[in-house]
Amino acid sequence: MTNLTQGQAAIRAAAPTVKLLIGGKFVESTTTEWREVINPATQEVLARVPFATVAEVDAAVAAGKEAFKTWRKTAIGTRARIFLKYQQLIRENMKELAAILTAEQGKTLADAEGDIFRGLEVVEHAAGIGNLQLGELANNVAGGVDTYTVLQPLGVCAGITPFNFPAMIPLWMFPMAIATGNTFLLKPSEQDPMVTMRLVELALEAGIPPGVLNVVHGGETVVNAICDHPDIKAVSFVGSTRVGTHVYNRATLAGKRAQCMMGAKNHAIVLPDANKEQTLNNLAGAAFGAAGQRCMALSVVIMVGEAQNWIPELVAKAKTLKISAGVEAGTDVGPLISCAARERVDSLIAQGASDGAKLELDGRNPAVAGYEKGNFVGPTVFSGVKPGMAVYDHEVFGPVLALMSAATLDEAIEMINANPNGNGTALFTQSGAAARRFQEDIDVGQVGINVPIPVPVPMFSFTGSRASKLGDLGPYGKQVVMFYTQTKTITERWFDDSTVSTGVNTTITLK
Repeated sequence: MTNLTQGQAAIRAAAPTVKLLIGGKFVESTTTEWREVINPATQEVLARVPFATVAEVDAAVAAGKEAFKTWRKTAIGTRARIFLKYQQLIRENMKELAAILTAEQGKTLADAEGDIFRGLEVVEHAAGIGNLQLGELANNVAGGVDTYTVLQPLGVCAGITPFNFPAMIPLWMFPMAIATGNTFLLKPSEQDPMVTMRLVELALEAGIPPGVLNVVHGGETVVNAICDHPDIKAVSFVGSTRVGTHVYNRATLAGKRAQCMMGAKNHAIVLPDANKEQTLNNLAGAAFGAAGQRCMALSVVIMVGEAQNWIPELVAKAKTLKISAGVEAGTDVGPLISCAARERVDSLIAQGASDGAKLELDGRNPAVAGYEKGNFVGPTVFSGVKPGMAVYDHEVFGPVLALMSAATLDEAIEMINANPNGNGTALFTQSGAAARRFQEDIDVGQVGINVPIPVPVPMFSFTGSRASKLGDLGPYGKQVVMFYTQTKTITERWFDDSTVSTGVNTTITLK
């Protein structure tokens, strides 16, 4: 710790340490490498998180491997009842969870509750595993022969989660993996692991047995250890394209299943016939909510025809949003996760202006009373944006909205399809014909019609596509049951004493 006063050093040394979970016990890491968990609105040190050793990763995997021997044979109804209890505990502790999340991540308390609730929906879905993990049966496919399938768990699975949804995305991962009979190793973001660990505590309280859920913290060394470990059968990842590509390549090379949800550049098209007030409200909320730190944030809007005249009104909407700490009443835009994130966003805004985009609203260096040390960037709007500009080519991951123009819907669709990413897109219109053409012709995995952030509910799956995703199966819904299970096909015939032998059969068919 350099450049700290004695008092600051003492405060940081006294910060609580985040524990590992190995074999049902919360344990102190033996590592010498630690990171501070910082409140992004105040720079207060909330905790210290360890970067686990490779030996600790090995111990966590070994605990999961041992627990799998019995957990895989646990009755499906028993597994389901654990998640019924778990969803109840999450509901009962919602306010506490949201307060922890806001303190370490920065989003508003209301948005923090939304983060937790969207994860809670997946927990509720996991409680229905008895109906989700069903095989198939074909009776009498040949003379006295039946064929059926069972969906069996894989073993130890692992998840690597990002800072921007420290409740929702862990809850995407371990409940479905565990409900299907696997054991799980979770590596939360080292930037905001505290709410994740509280959710883990509640999961154990709900009845998840020792070793079925394990947690390690860390950076590149731990990620690589997860990708390489021979006893880990599948890896789920949400985060940046750079890290996700590395995880996918390394994990699959090691023979694992992998699903990686990665970067995005989400576009919306606004047609002139759209409901103006509703559309402008939706655009502002989707672009600037969570300070733009969502993989499904709306970062590009293509205004078609006369809708380009709405830009001043959209800027006016953005100016009404309150910038402050997430704990303050009425806050719309909280801080970015770190000083480095703020500096990166500020730099991209400066680059956008020098690239020739028109800076309609500059959110840099906002005055936030009482939180002068916070990592704040206010809503920022560019118009006249084109491919090749920094604010278009990069995922800004901040409250920055790029406005583009097109003469027709077809031209706008071509612009979106030319972008390599395919996480989400939306169309605002009152024309059913336009909506039909858009959903048919757009090459993006998740489509909203008058819905700016089209993330599906858990009975469906998250279906980002192209450069936004590696792996065939999504992280929840029906697809994730297939991801976390192996289909085994059994073909059987039973003989009784009355069966007459027909002699040796050397053909390939069953008779």
